[in-house]
Amino acid sequence: MPKATIVVPAFNASKTIVETLESLQAQSFQDFEVVVVNDGSTDATVDVIKRFLRDSRFRVVDQPNRGLAGARNTGIANASGEYVGFCDSDDLWTPDKLARHVRHLDRRKDVGLSYAGSVLIDDNSQSLGLKQSPQLSNVNASVVFKRNPVGNGSAPVIRMAALKDIAYTPHKDQSRQWYFDETFRQSEDIECWLRMALTTDWEIEGIPGHLTKYRIANHGLSANTNKQLASWMRMVDKLRPLNPAFFDSHEPAAKAYQMRYLARRAVSAGDGLKAHKYTRKFLNASLKPVIEEPLKTLTTLIAAELLSRTGFGPMQLASVLRR
Repeated sequence: MPKATIVVPAFNASKTIVETLESLQAQSFQDFEVVVVNDGSTDATVDVIKRFLRDSRFRVVDQPNRGLAGARNTGIANASGEYVGFCDSDDLWTPDKLARHVRHLDRRKDVGLSYAGSVLIDDNSQSLGLKQSPQLSNVNASVVFKRNPVGNGSAPVIRMAALKDIAYTPHKDQSRQWYFDETFRQSEDIECWLRMALTTDWEIEGIPGHLTKYRIANHGLSANTNKQLASWMRMVDKLRPLNPAFFDSHEPAAKAYQMRYLARRAVSAGDGLKAHKYTRKFLNASLKPVIEEPLKTLTTLIAAELLSRTGFGPMQLASVLRR
């Protein structure tokens, strides 16, 4: 059996998935399989990846559309590897990503989830000048809740044993186990990481570098931020019964960090109205981001103010957010 499985959820991904799979095929660590989950695509997704199926390590699993969480769950159910990585069908991995995570997990038997930083790219796979450079060590449940150091769904490589420890069978779907909650269409990743941190003894730890290229569609930078916030709050409501005291202690600060994240998304999109709205909300929720991450918080506030007062474009503000 392969050492690692890479799960690629794919829904109408014909424009980007070839580049995604090429980045996986180019991994320096070659003992892997790729499970592409065709999540009810209606475009040419399956047709454009046929050439990859000549590589015996690549296969496709078809299913009716279940969303990103459902596609990941199907991929895990079909995985043979000791370690399971995820790469969304519009994201890319650097050539040494898998090798470095495998080395990390082999060395640290107590780590259940390994991750690294990411570079943000646009529709044309060009850097937006922004990076996710997360905290890598001393990551407990409060850090996951407040800052989501894993960052995005294409960043982690997870030990199969850790996934099995968080698996459950919901009443509405007795036919399969869930690892990600399929009722979420957003925040399904942070819900999974936080549930792991709250309910298991597995360590969550990062490794240096920016090993994922995480695509942000230009039209989607600030779109549906209200839905993003509502989904995040629903995640909090779902997990609160697991440890009410934890949420009583950490929810205000975590909410402020989430508002700051949405403000930065709005700044990157050049949406001054939303940027101003979320900066005001995160300051009202808690001052913890100001105390714990003063530089990043200050640059967010400056960028939002410049955008609302001067009309600077997102490319001009990118240099501010890089700080």
